[in-house]
Amino acid sequence: MAAQEPSPPSSLEGNKPGFPKKILANNHEDKHLCNACQKILRRPLQAQCGHRFCSFCFNKIVSSGPQKCSACIKEDLFEDPTSILKQGGAFPDNAARREVEALAAVCPNEGCTWTGTIKEFEMSHEGNCDFMIILCPSCKELMRANEQERHNERECPERTLNCKYCKEPFLLKNIKAHDEICPKYPMICEGCAKKKIPREKVEKEKIHDHERLCSYEHLNLLLHFIMGIKVSLESLQPQSLEVVSHRLHELHQSLRDLEHKMSHLGAVAGPSAGPSAGAGAGAGVGASAVAPAAAAPVQGACAPTLTTSFTPLPSAVGAALELQLQSEKTKVAELSRRCQELELKVGTFENIVCVLNREMERSCATMEAYNRQHRLDQDKIEILNIKVRQLERTVSLRDLSIVEMEGKMREMSAATYDGIFVWKISDFTKKRQDAVAGRAPAMFSPAFYTSKYGYKMCLRIYLNGDGTGRGTHLSLFFVVMRGHSDALLKWPFNQKVTLMLLDQNNREHIIDAFRPDISSSSFQRPVSDMNIASGCPLFCPLPKLDSKNSYIRDDTIFIKAIVDLTGL
Repeated sequence: MAAQEPSPPSSLEGNKPGFPKKILANNHEDKHLCNACQKILRRPLQAQCGHRFCSFCFNKIVSSGPQKCSACIKEDLFEDPTSILKQGGAFPDNAARREVEALAAVCPNEGCTWTGTIKEFEMSHEGNCDFMIILCPSCKELMRANEQERHNERECPERTLNCKYCKEPFLLKNIKAHDEICPKYPMICEGCAKKKIPREKVEKEKIHDHERLCSYEHLNLLLHFIMGIKVSLESLQPQSLEVVSHRLHELHQSLRDLEHKMSHLGAVAGPSAGPSAGAGAGAGVGASAVAPAAAAPVQGACAPTLTTSFTPLPSAVGAALELQLQSEKTKVAELSRRCQELELKVGTFENIVCVLNREMERSCATMEAYNRQHRLDQDKIEILNIKVRQLERTVSLRDLSIVEMEGKMREMSAATYDGIFVWKISDFTKKRQDAVAGRAPAMFSPAFYTSKYGYKMCLRIYLNGDGTGRGTHLSLFFVVMRGHSDALLKWPFNQKVTLMLLDQNNREHIIDAFRPDISSSSFQRPVSDMNIASGCPLFCPLPKLDSKNSYIRDDTIFIKAIVDLTGL
């Protein structure tokens, strides 16, 4: 994601360069490109030299004064002054703009499936695409637009958080520094280990209130500590008793200081604090009673004959304290064991995460390589598709040329140059049915000539009749066609024409002849490919062909035309 470039924002004014070429769904044409940025024209302007520029590109070029048109120089068409670009020297090319805006477009952002026209893209999609690449204003990381909210809330290292204690905002990277100064941050009492005391209460005079209200708990904790020292002393060797005596002396002094402080707090608190202070004093007295009794024999440890004795505590209190101590030791051991297990699991998970990160990096690199190869393959496929389309167009043109040449060859092979033409019509029954059904009512014969440079003619037949002979007769007509030598011939056409339906037993041909009406347009010099047909609408009765006859044999008939060449 970080390797991509940010997508440009939307612009309906002329203050942005052209559209990227990959926005087009089809191949672009050079006339749609800006001569400056070589992108698709946006708000095109046409300079006096005829070259087109984006409005933004043109204004950028002429912002520092008149400039020579680089396109004119490149095409070797430079002319002064028409090739000089200057302010006011270009006009909006609305025709090109409409043509560009009507082009089919796709979204250039990877992963987006939007399609439409360039106009629709500019008005509604550009700048609003969920797959558009944008820049985080805080950490400068690139991301998709649809990932911005998640990035701002969870991923951005420069995001702002609200302290859950004081509700004040701070940057994520300053979280430790804020915890050090947060007035509501929960602290722990060093005396009783009581948690969740706001820093502002610990750091101000309110700590004295806590010490006064929790004096009993503090004294009880001190008593437990002293009892722990007593148990430890019982297991000490004689040579360590001097050190222990010194520690007990220090504890005894601390206990007297605490009793003095408790009496002072009781005097300040007044009657409301009496019970609590009394309880604390009672505990303190009990502790002081224990301490001297324990300290007295220890102080004699320096004598040559060591004598040790401890004043035992009441058996019920001692048993309770020992049970409580054993329970605490068990809990501590269990917690230590769990901590070790958790540390082992954390180490295992860290190794797994490292391996997964390496695999992810390799997968990303492989995916990027595949994507690059895919894009190269797509470009090659597009080039091949273009070549295939060009070859298809070439083949189509060749096919048309071949069909045209085949038609000319058939025409040349069937043509005669002596005014006599015999037309063979096979598949007569099928062609007659097509004529009755109206699918192919008329047929034209190949062309024939009076000479190589003479009149060009053909025949036209209606197998189900035409005009007055429709449905009752076979109609046969003579057609004068436009030829290459018409300018050398005498017009109107005035040669006698004889039409025949041949009896294939050579007994009784059906014959009709006529001499052209020179006033008819059918025999004037043709101005189109062929003139209006003229001939015999009642050439042959259809019943004569339906009954048993010798005119049709092997489903084939023969029509013969003879043009009198007298006078040519």
